[in-house]
Amino acid sequence: MTIGSRNGLNRQGLRRRNLGAGGTLVLAVIGLLGIAARPACAHHGVASLGVAGLKGPGAPIETSSSATLPPGSFLAYMKLDYASFETYTPARDDEGDYNAFWMYGLGFGARSWLSLYLFAPFYTKKTEDNSYTSSGFADLSLMAVAGFRLDGMRFGLVPANESLDDLEDWHFTLYGGATLPTGKANLRDADGNIDPGMSLGFGNPAYTAGATATKQFGRLSWVTDVSFIGFSEYEYADGQRTRFGDEFRVNVALPVRLLAAGDAELRLDAVLEANYLSLGRDESGGVGEDATGGRMLYLVPGLRLYAGQTSLGLGLKLPGWTDLNEEAEQQGAEGKEAYRAILTFSTLI
Repeated sequence: MTIGSRNGLNRQGLRRRNLGAGGTLVLAVIGLLGIAARPACAHHGVASLGVAGLKGPGAPIETSSSATLPPGSFLAYMKLDYASFETYTPARDDEGDYNAFWMYGLGFGARSWLSLYLFAPFYTKKTEDNSYTSSGFADLSLMAVAGFRLDGMRFGLVPANESLDDLEDWHFTLYGGATLPTGKANLRDADGNIDPGMSLGFGNPAYTAGATATKQFGRLSWVTDVSFIGFSEYEYADGQRTRFGDEFRVNVALPVRLLAAGDAELRLDAVLEANYLSLGRDESGGVGEDATGGRMLYLVPGLRLYAGQTSLGLGLKLPGWTDLNEEAEQQGAEGKEAYRAILTFSTLI
């Protein structure tokens, strides 16, 4: 599954990252992205889970894969998603400069077919002239992933032990989770004002549901992931009521094994992904906000290196197509990045 994120100084979301599988899979990877918003109104968060191992299907950078953690094992995970925004004016003003989303995660293999995750995001959102900068831990996130396998005509839960041949079967997951309102939602600027888009929490839980499908074809793997994130209205300490727009995502990834050195326990994959994101309008007092929401398609080329039970992923996320509402006013929002650099590190314990 995947943990994702909205960026920008206008609106933001979370992401999912990578999970690992059992049997001969030695490693799993997961990630969660942070939230950010532009200088007007919103911020969101999402998570993304994926898989990685010396054997078996490849793991994407952003898309969630269909693997579960080995029973009784733990996965330690860290991710950095750095979003640099295009600016509309050469002057250093209050336009969005960058957002840095750190994600720390811990996964546990409760069963061969069930993995549980806890994510702790740390966000930094900065304007060009430092007129408004927020930094700190955001809402904790809990996630559960159930894994399934299609073996010929037999469909069922992922068994305790899988051979290399079994890993080439179709694998699927269903996942769901929620954030906990642990982040500081009523964060104030130097003048005492609250901007929901710059806050570190949603105030109320946000809910995630999704599904993945993965199939290995020799050195190539096919991974697809569909997810939905819903938000509820929250009334801030200054009386304003905000409901962030829902998020719908469809991701497709093609990891390709470039080389594998079994004796040295090394593997290198190239990854190409397409990430589609549809954002609903944010609402203030029950009324849709201008300059929020829209649709976009990102392209993500990347590399993933496996060394024993550790994995390192690098990716560059680029907006390939956008159809934003009031696009000319959405500087600092998702879809208006110059680029996003992604770094993930994980190890199976």
